[in-house]
Amino acid sequence: MKNYILGICAVMAFATTTNAQTKKQDKKVKTEKVSKSQSKILDNGTAKIDDLYAYQAYGESFDVKNALTKNELGNLYDNMKSGDELQNVQFVSTIESVCKKKGCWMKVDLGKGEEQSFVRFKDYGFFMPLDGEKANVVVHGKAFVSEISVEKLRHYAEDAGKSADEIAKITKPQMQYNFEADGVYLKEN
Repeated sequence: MKNYILGICAVMAFATTTNAQTKKQDKKVKTEKVSKSQSKILDNGTAKIDDLYAYQAYGESFDVKNALTKNELGNLYDNMKSGDELQNVQFVSTIESVCKKKGCWMKVDLGKGEEQSFVRFKDYGFFMPLDGEKANVVVHGKAFVSEISVEKLRHYAEDAGKSADEIAKITKPQMQYNFEADGVYLKEN
């Protein structure tokens, strides 16, 4: 009987160890796609946050570590192509625009003139204040690049309050710097 119980315990211990190793390997798969230049940017973020207590949390809380400046985030996107994605990215920027209907997305400055990153919120789980424009934010989540269809671009333009004429001028898909945030800290003004 003792041998039977010990055998079951050994099998359970082996299964648990194998499962833990599989989970570790799954995490490695996501980071193996990071190029050396991307890794250097991600590991050396230089953004400074003066007083995190002045920020309101939306979504999941996170520890601010190696946060990128908006320029560093722009450089990170420069090293990506359609279909690439990077997990656990943090950056500091300014909100340029917010969805005027619900606050379900925002566009943030990349320090590259008119180029912006389009930020949506994981699982539609939280929203930004409709008056959040020009506020400073610290954002955590997944950076990726994709092609956005004409239909989606028109939908987003409508959400942003664009005129019918401006919406009608959208006639071709566009490459877009995207971000899916699981947490955002918004600086209260």
